[in-house]
Amino acid sequence: MRSFRYHRPTEVAEAVALFDTEPDAAYLAGGTNLVDLMKLGVQRPSLLVDVTRLPLDTVEPLPDGGVRIGANARNSDLAAHPVIRRDYPVLARALLAAASGQLRNMATTGGNLLQRTRCAYFQDTSKACNKREPGTGCAARHGQNRDLAVLGWSEHCVATHPSDMAVALVALDAVVEAYAPDGPREIPLTELHREPGDRPEQESTLPRGALITAVRLPPSPLARRSAYHKARDRASFAFAIGSVAAALDLAGDVVRDVRLAYGAVAHRPWRAYRAEETLRGRRFTPELAAHAADVELAAARPLEHNAFKVPLIRNLTVRALTELAGQS
Repeated sequence: MRSFRYHRPTEVAEAVALFDTEPDAAYLAGGTNLVDLMKLGVQRPSLLVDVTRLPLDTVEPLPDGGVRIGANARNSDLAAHPVIRRDYPVLARALLAAASGQLRNMATTGGNLLQRTRCAYFQDTSKACNKREPGTGCAARHGQNRDLAVLGWSEHCVATHPSDMAVALVALDAVVEAYAPDGPREIPLTELHREPGDRPEQESTLPRGALITAVRLPPSPLARRSAYHKARDRASFAFAIGSVAAALDLAGDVVRDVRLAYGAVAHRPWRAYRAEETLRGRRFTPELAAHAADVELAAARPLEHNAFKVPLIRNLTVRALTELAGQS
């Protein structure tokens, strides 16, 4: 592992200023992703800015009925929070479906959103990877790509974003609060992550040095009827091969409103806007849910080994929405 310098600031502005002085700096929170990548030689920061002492770990109900989640809130604490469990069950379920209890005790909200892909070629420094070394190629396109993207990929990168939590937050219309070198800013979570295009190394729309300070959830009666369904290769402690976050509001049996997001299918959590539009204003049936998924997945471009993801996401969509439609 490359030697590095280490600082632990006590204020957000101090952390951002420290980061801004070093071209190869990295923020350290729970470290459950970054430390692994440092051990593999994938990331080699010259400076670690430890943000764990910053006062950003609270979960606060807001006057408008929403919630502000501090960037340092641990995944285990967030999943167990009574307001999250009651008002945003899709988020609690996504967090509990993610890593082991030990990792959830370490992982933070901000770090979870900015974790990097688990593509094997990205993590293997002997293989070509445009995300790790721009211009070297994408070995995954014609290699072992079973777990990789079917939506939104480019010839430069077919990696997927690994977060379960981010999929739920995209479905909930969450907003990221960040502090950048030029001051505070807000970014809708649907706009935080990028598709790869010809710059897959640019994974988010955050300006360099910006630090996520909180995630804000808007008030949403719709979110109380929400669910998260995840398919994985083993029953626990595995990354998704496909997932669906869903929220549903019915007037009788007619879809008054709906939110859908897909995970493990693209370089970013995938908000299923076409499927949502197909569902709104129509009488809900499992057949309609399947049709809505087909409309969204019409843009899918499976790779050699992952065509199964298209019917998998279709079936998870039907399962999630049918479960929600059956709730009183």
